[in-house]
Amino acid sequence: MSRRASLPGADELFRSTTPALSAVRDALPDSERTEIVGATTAAPIARSPKKSVRTTSRRRVSTVDRSPSGRERHEEKITVYLSPEELFDLDQARLLLRGDLGLAADRGRIVRESIAVIIADLEAKGDASILARRLRGL
Repeated sequence: MSRRASLPGADELFRSTTPALSAVRDALPDSERTEIVGATTAAPIARSPKKSVRTTSRRRVSTVDRSPSGRERHEEKITVYLSPEELFDLDQARLLLRGDLGLAADRGRIVRESIAVIIADLEAKGDASILARRLRGL
């Protein structure tokens, strides 16, 4: 007898435990089935075999509809490493907004707002934008 523990494989550990839509639809009476079918066919979702690749095309956002997303659930994520001084400055800006201006904003919201402002400046001024000048070291 082997002393190794017998463990389930990754497929078993990470299998989907939610019932498929067809199983839910089959369990419903006929009157409710048509409502679900109508709702699911109204907005088809395109699935890509690759989950890590963006399925929507990149859109050019005009300056009119460019605004940060604010307080909502965000699906995309990046990691940014900050020095202790940069993090201190970010927290100081957050406290200044709250204390002096009466605006409650978390660090993520401040970063998203800052990105929106700097990208709008880049699109408007191009080579003369503050981002281009700072990245060049001028």
